[in-house]
Amino acid sequence: MWLDELVTHPAFSEYRLRVAEPKLCDTGVKQYSGYLDITSGKHLFFWFFESRKHPTSADFIYWTNGGPGCSSTTGLLFELGPCQIANETSVKYNKHSWNSHSNILFLDQPVNVGYSYSDDGSAVDRSAVAGEDVYAFFQLFFARFPQYSKAPFHMAAESYGGTYAPNAASIFHRKNKELALAPVPGMIKINLASVILANGLTDPYEQMASIPDWACEGPYAVYDDPQGPQCLSLRSKVPTCQRLIQSCYKFDSRWACIPAQLYCWSQLLGPLQQLGLNVYDVRRTCDRREDGPLCYKALQWVESWMNDPAVKQELGVHPSLTFESCSTGVNQAFAAQADGMRNSALLLTGLVNEGVRLLVYAGTADAMCNFMGNERWVSKFENIFHEEFLYAEPTPWIIKHSGRVAGTVRTVGGGGHTAGNVTFLAVDEAGHMVPYDQPEAALDMITRWVKNVPLTD
Repeated sequence: MWLDELVTHPAFSEYRLRVAEPKLCDTGVKQYSGYLDITSGKHLFFWFFESRKHPTSADFIYWTNGGPGCSSTTGLLFELGPCQIANETSVKYNKHSWNSHSNILFLDQPVNVGYSYSDDGSAVDRSAVAGEDVYAFFQLFFARFPQYSKAPFHMAAESYGGTYAPNAASIFHRKNKELALAPVPGMIKINLASVILANGLTDPYEQMASIPDWACEGPYAVYDDPQGPQCLSLRSKVPTCQRLIQSCYKFDSRWACIPAQLYCWSQLLGPLQQLGLNVYDVRRTCDRREDGPLCYKALQWVESWMNDPAVKQELGVHPSLTFESCSTGVNQAFAAQADGMRNSALLLTGLVNEGVRLLVYAGTADAMCNFMGNERWVSKFENIFHEEFLYAEPTPWIIKHSGRVAGTVRTVGGGGHTAGNVTFLAVDEAGHMVPYDQPEAALDMITRWVKNVPLTD
């Protein structure tokens, strides 16, 4: 139900925030949902949950899914939110929710994703533009809810979020520096503490080249013979793919980047998509007629539940809007710009060098954004900890609560007394969506990272 309020901001005269207080999902915590209206054309949907413990002193996590074009509500209901989808008509309590120790906000961005909408044809097709809208959103959100504005802010993003988040985080970092030099009335510094990339696409040059190694020699190799014809064929495509990506990096135009996108995706990932496996978790098969386009039936349940008129009313969503887990239109718009072929890792160098911490984690059974490629780009990533990272040995990561080994961690910075400044985590027995496959491990990871205590104890 709507609160009778509209929030405006002197520095963003065209923007306003509409806020509701739903009683869904986790009724034991404060919740807010609603819209950021960007001019009269773009409207971004959000859903916020307070921490289950000590919300007044808890850190703040912003979560976005990827796609591009996929709703962050899928992350909420399918992976790490206070409740999980149980069937087409109901949800159940999630004891491993990431709001166990943190305040958390899920934002449907860019516009036309999930319950975000445009009523004048406005669209976004580049991560840099999307990041500007995210920054404006949090300025208004924290103006309305100043009690959360001083907390350390962690930007967490999955999949294509490996491109979204570096763009948005670099904007937050730049704006913070500008405000320090020239304060603007009503504008606040957002205390960007860390960037968290989950099975992300960040540096295609390194990541695309890793596909044959992962598919032929990884822990969940999809081909039996590393020297067989399929593996030799895959490996033969890497030089052309990397040459095209190098051209994309050099010229940074859609004309240079689209050929790289078309070739690399079709020639390197294409063969893996023809195997009848779930490319997000190759331990599973996928029948799209039965399991849906993304190979998980429960994602279709998310759509059913979110389109329930009673749920819409609670969230402050107009009855005429239809929720889709992923928007084909947004996906195609970003693809037309080859937005995801840029090297987003470059955007993180200045942040890490100036104290923003970076966590990159990846489930080892994911084919789409595999863990080998993620570890490789972190190893090549230019920053003040680069040389130290090259010599950082993988260490077992043991879940504190159960004592179970959940994966391996490489971490640098902090002298072993913190969670690190640059940390890479390979999560065993998990696919693209780690909190779905390994909820206990994911909560252990995020809790230690946010509290900045070692992951290697």
